[in-house]
Amino acid sequence: MKLMELMETHKLDPKYEGWVTNDDYVLAIDLSPGGTPETDIGEYAVVEMGISGLDSQMNPVTQDKQYIRSGQNTMKTGTQRSFTLSGDRYVGDEAQDYCLSHRMKYGTGNGVVTNYVYFNILNGVGEKGQVSIIVNSDGSGNAGESSAVDIEFKKIGSNPTEYTYSAGNSPAEESGTEEGQEL
Repeated sequence: MKLMELMETHKLDPKYEGWVTNDDYVLAIDLSPGGTPETDIGEYAVVEMGISGLDSQMNPVTQDKQYIRSGQNTMKTGTQRSFTLSGDRYVGDEAQDYCLSHRMKYGTGNGVVTNYVYFNILNGVGEKGQVSIIVNSDGSGNAGESSAVDIEFKKIGSNPTEYTYSAGNSPAEESGTEEGQEL
């Protein structure tokens, strides 16, 4: 499913206040080779079919040092954004077929990099950036069970930028901070 198709059925409320569930977040990826910046975000593929778990992690990078008389200190030096997807293989889903293609499973370097957006489907607020696609399992399980998949997306390059979805977003109309600016 394309992001624009999903969002046709959801009305954003920029002032939404209240509880959210994991189903209230959307992760969509660019299916063009190398994640070209010209791709309309509405054309990104939504990662959802067969996915039972989407674990979005903010993995802080820290450095610990011991100082004379002041003791132990921890300095945060960065954040490694990652998404871990788990679920069942669904052949015919654009996002799964792309991630589990031969080119992605065995690719390296820029060959497995793509653009993404991740935002709250209630108010449209989130982030956009680039990730490396890492396939840990392209199908596993016991006889008679669904074929399980395990895929990770890990940040590459600059930190993600703030992003707010609005219908008709194009690369020139996206909101957010300058590339590489911390959230």
